[in-house]
Amino acid sequence: MTQTAPPERQQKSAAAPRFSDHLHNLNRAQKSGVGVPAYTRWVNRRLARGVAAGAAVIGLGPNGVTVISGAVSLVALIFLIVLPPAVGTGLLVAALLALGYVLDSADGQVARLTGRAGPTGEWLDHVVDAFRTPAIHLACAVATFVHYSDNLVLMAGAMGYALLSSGQFMSQILAEQLVGREPARTGGKVTRPQEQESSGLTKSFVLLPNDMGMVCWCFALWGVTPAFTVAYLVLFALNGAHSMISMRRKYVRLQQVTALAHGDAGNARNEGGA
Repeated sequence: MTQTAPPERQQKSAAAPRFSDHLHNLNRAQKSGVGVPAYTRWVNRRLARGVAAGAAVIGLGPNGVTVISGAVSLVALIFLIVLPPAVGTGLLVAALLALGYVLDSADGQVARLTGRAGPTGEWLDHVVDAFRTPAIHLACAVATFVHYSDNLVLMAGAMGYALLSSGQFMSQILAEQLVGREPARTGGKVTRPQEQESSGLTKSFVLLPNDMGMVCWCFALWGVTPAFTVAYLVLFALNGAHSMISMRRKYVRLQQVTALAHGDAGNARNEGGA
């Protein structure tokens, strides 16, 4: 005799959001693409929406996605070091790093989709990123030493890239915290640290060399040493130039915040004296 599920269970099952429902909600609530490099804006975020919708369906939380993201990237770096250089090795490493990057973008979307956003998840995401980004370049340096020990230029570039990525990450995170304490007034109007920039196609493509996706897929050339060396060092140079410009802009913005804070303190003293 076939038993019928209780009405409460039937209603709960019928009300459970489907993959398409989650995907629709994510597509409708996407963050602005302002100032976002092209690969992240049009490729990584779209793939991440699908991953986030799938994670929500199977009940995988944002922290679980973050941990899987870090694990996938770690496996890629182990393969980079232990496997012999070849076209297949490069493609495998690049694909795994790109998958780790997709998952890195998906964890925040899972948090928003499931209402599980919070400081713990944000902290974990930043910690994994703080380890992952320089680890990619350190692993490149180690793999170069193991497989191409005579390529000192690539080894030096990889170590420099690790330092650059670490410094740039700290600059970004710290500036957001410091500037976020006080709005910076310019020209009589108030602007926030996340002030809107041009969202045009040109800017997204100009920022493409600074895109983490480009770093990931650069390793597809790992089996072709000269091509990889040139592509990797060009990305390093372009990222270095962008980082210097970005850090200078942040420094100027922090000076504005300092001047504003001192001005407000002086006004308060004058009003108190009056």
